[in-house]
Amino acid sequence: MSILDELSARNEAFAQGQFDPTMELNPTRQLMVVGCVDPRVDPAAVLGLRLGEGAVIRNVGGRITPATFATFAMLGRVGAANGSPPGAGWNLVVLHHTDCGMTDLAAHPDLLATYFDIPEQDLPAKSVSDPYASVHVDVDLLRSSGLLLPRFAVSGWVYDVGTGRAALVVPPQAPQGTT
Repeated sequence: MSILDELSARNEAFAQGQFDPTMELNPTRQLMVVGCVDPRVDPAAVLGLRLGEGAVIRNVGGRITPATFATFAMLGRVGAANGSPPGAGWNLVVLHHTDCGMTDLAAHPDLLATYFDIPEQDLPAKSVSDPYASVHVDVDLLRSSGLLLPRFAVSGWVYDVGTGRAALVVPPQAPQGTT
């Protein structure tokens, strides 16, 4: 059986056993997670999310980039168009992890600078090689950007691929100027 056949069979099992046509567009737990595309670090699995509990955005490194902000803007418009923009009590989790493949890109500062849309000389401030520092960088960026609705409490987590444990590194707090 090929992987595509297996995926088709898995989908059929899902459609027959787990599919819920009444599921709402907004996550039931008022949660959005930004995490890495690394297959060892599926944010829904790592955090034990059930289908529909949270919206998960994945990119290289789980980093906050101009593209991430564009995604947030689009999701806000989708919510507004459907009469369900995020309300009070929402959480935005930034999830970084140890042994991230992004650290292998240190030899390619041009690529990283393009990804973050910054000059190469500003790359050290992104703390690409240290997930504990980089999650602080990204949470600070989110909180100070002025682009997030005040309804989101932003926190930073680091998942250890060696132990399977995720730790809260930056406690939740609303963006600056919103409390």
